[in-house]
Amino acid sequence: MATTKRDYYEVLDVPRNATGDKIRRAYRNLARQYHPDVNSSPDAEGRIKEINEAYEVLSDQEKRSRYDRLGHAGVNGQFGDMGGFGGFGGLGDIFGDLFTGFGMGTQPRQGPQRGADLRYDLTLEFEEAIFGIEKEIEITRMETCPSCGGSGAEPGTQPVRCPECDGRGQVRRVSQSIFLGQFVNVSTCPRCGGTGEIVTSPCHECQGQKRVPTTKHLKVKIPAGVDHGTQIRLAGEGEDGLRGGPKGNLHILVSVKPHSYFRRRENDIYLDISINVAQAALGDEIAVPTLDEEEKLIIPAATQTGQTFRLRGKGVPRLQRNGRGDQIVTVRVRTPSELNDSQKKLLRQLGHTLGHEVIEQEEKGFFDRVKEAFGI
Repeated sequence: MATTKRDYYEVLDVPRNATGDKIRRAYRNLARQYHPDVNSSPDAEGRIKEINEAYEVLSDQEKRSRYDRLGHAGVNGQFGDMGGFGGFGGLGDIFGDLFTGFGMGTQPRQGPQRGADLRYDLTLEFEEAIFGIEKEIEITRMETCPSCGGSGAEPGTQPVRCPECDGRGQVRRVSQSIFLGQFVNVSTCPRCGGTGEIVTSPCHECQGQKRVPTTKHLKVKIPAGVDHGTQIRLAGEGEDGLRGGPKGNLHILVSVKPHSYFRRRENDIYLDISINVAQAALGDEIAVPTLDEEEKLIIPAATQTGQTFRLRGKGVPRLQRNGRGDQIVTVRVRTPSELNDSQKKLLRQLGHTLGHEVIEQEEKGFFDRVKEAFGI
């Protein structure tokens, strides 16, 4: 009994007005999905034949036109039995990316391998980060074994050619596929790891690992202006490579301790200072600390708490650039907490001259506050 063929547009799941590009994309997606080498379901082979047949018609403008007018009868006989997958000519390009390494040619044995990068966490004092410093650090890294010179073999012996891959670093296995026929699967040799050689007499110092852990002391110049989170890269100070590969790098991650009174924001330094009521009202000339030395600062009369002053060029040196940031000084007017009788008298007189009679409040002791709280 003859089997009724499905509509080709239905097979590819595209509308009847689909463009050629849309048909091709649909075909590629379905072909990947039902390829017998990636889909083990029983109907995979039948589906891929059906998909191929639909694509052969709808991708050809003349055949598609006849099919649109006459249906399957318009293209009857175009395919015959299609024994197996004869006529499935376009899948080489489509599946090339799926089967890389399944066939033609070989790849060389493993070549030079770059050494690993290392990280070192360095903590600096606030001033060290500002002005720069030279630090000595200690690191442990893998270096080429001095005894065997990186061969992994005991001095006086040599690695031998791997018998499993015959020195190629790869093994080739022939497989049979219904869809692709016979093909070759090339993979890294499991015995030598792709090097093409094995060590029969391992080096006594590195145990055949070709490198040994070594402790090194390095002097590192920290440039002026580094900040919390700055990274410094020392090229070639990481681990040694393998098989003649280049060394890795050493990355130094900087963290900075906070200062007791200075605060940093990018290249500017912030400082809070306290002045008394008289200084704020009458003005004054005071000395303020900076990163270098004390600087004179003019406090104008009628200065209010929270007012800021800028000391140009007294901030942080700009990293790898000329110039420095500024220091921002914020004034806080301090109210005295203890006054003698003479000072209180002067403040009463001041309050009177300012047009407001002060209703003086006596400071209460602890027991007075307790009695007041409990209504005693």
